[in-house]
Amino acid sequence: MNHEIVESFAQMVRERGLDKDILVGIVEDIFGMMVRKKYGPHAKFDVVVNMEKGDIEIYLEKEVVDEVTDPVVQIDRKEASRKNGEEMEVGEEYVEIVPLVSFGRRLVISAKQNLNQRIKEIERESVFNEYSSSMGEIVVGEIYQIRRGKGEILVIHNKNELILPRNEQIYKERYKKGDTIRAVVKEVKKVSGNPVVIISRTDPQFLMRLFEIEIPEIYDGIIEIKRIAREPGDRAKVAVISHDDRIDAVGACVGMKGVRIHAIVRELNNENIDVINYSEDPVTFITKALAPAKLKDLQIDVEQKKANVTVVADQVSLAIGKNGQNVRLASKLTGYDIQLIKEGGEEEYDMDLSEFREELGDVLFHKFFDDGYETARDIIDAPREEVIAAIGIEPEKFDEVLAMVKEGLEEAEVEDEELAGSKSPKAEPAEKAQESAASKPASENSNGTQEAPSEPAPSESSEKTD
Repeated sequence: MNHEIVESFAQMVRERGLDKDILVGIVEDIFGMMVRKKYGPHAKFDVVVNMEKGDIEIYLEKEVVDEVTDPVVQIDRKEASRKNGEEMEVGEEYVEIVPLVSFGRRLVISAKQNLNQRIKEIERESVFNEYSSSMGEIVVGEIYQIRRGKGEILVIHNKNELILPRNEQIYKERYKKGDTIRAVVKEVKKVSGNPVVIISRTDPQFLMRLFEIEIPEIYDGIIEIKRIAREPGDRAKVAVISHDDRIDAVGACVGMKGVRIHAIVRELNNENIDVINYSEDPVTFITKALAPAKLKDLQIDVEQKKANVTVVADQVSLAIGKNGQNVRLASKLTGYDIQLIKEGGEEEYDMDLSEFREELGDVLFHKFFDDGYETARDIIDAPREEVIAAIGIEPEKFDEVLAMVKEGLEEAEVEDEELAGSKSPKAEPAEKAQESAASKPASENSNGTQEAPSEPAPSESSEKTD
């Protein structure tokens, strides 16, 4: 019986990867509980576990006395001599081996259940510690289940279950069972059962780790990623800086003929990546962040973190980007609220607020209109606190409205510019201009922008060190 129990414990060590010394300690503790249940809390005993020999021995210690007052810790001298086979004196210690069968089947089963419970607790703690220490690191696992209702994907990694929620998946990707997938550990939560490990492919940290894998200079710390702005699956901007004057940060990231950046683009399902040089000077940084558009003038308000950028008419679409992505990502990357203005004192593009009536709802629309906010620009240009106080709107709700109005305005302006460009033989739509720029071999343009060579689908633009 001893051998069977120890063998089952040894199998747990092999299958679950538990530390042998920890398991021995648990076994000793559990069998100690069995002894105390049978003989009481005052019993003196010793539990010895030998995993190699497959043996558990329990020794009960008693004091030899003439008259027994407590049979748990004492034994009569005559009985001790008889059991030991030798004459024993009062005051000596008698050691008795307790066979496991004497504990009864119920107590042994209870011990096994306690052992399993303790092992599960150790495993949970081990999993939590393992992934907590791996936060922000990439793991490679295999998809074993796709939950169609929730859209969650369950991934097996080192025999542990990881969860890739729908909002952490790149929207253009399609997954199937058995696929190998890479993602970054984003969150580890303790719950009543096994820890919940959340992984992500949309987090900027995932893009950063991919750069470290593909670009040795970043892994070694020679090149540093300062900031990342990303719209997963579509486009990202990465600002880098070199700590070695001999190394061009952008060139090292792009690689010869774009081989390094292309490996990252393929992993992200052809997400376009713009790599630019980071600068502490906000004017320089914003100029580079808005590439490949050429800027005519740039005025910034450092305290308010706002930037008014003037561009020539044929550069507006390029500066805004498809669906407003270029200017939006540039704002995220630099931390400045960037407003684009056409050259020549032309009025900024605006829209009547009635265009947003459906999104705002009648009640909120009339609140804005009655207080004099009749166009999109009226809301965007007005001080935030002033609008919130005048309308009586929650700050969070106003921020949602502001983001919606800005996005709608940018999209409408791009559509108008593209429509105007299609009517003029000299104008070129922004999307076509971007595609043609990305397809050129790496070279320096008149605005100092270096464009990395690209595969047919993605386009990675980058800048040469100034």
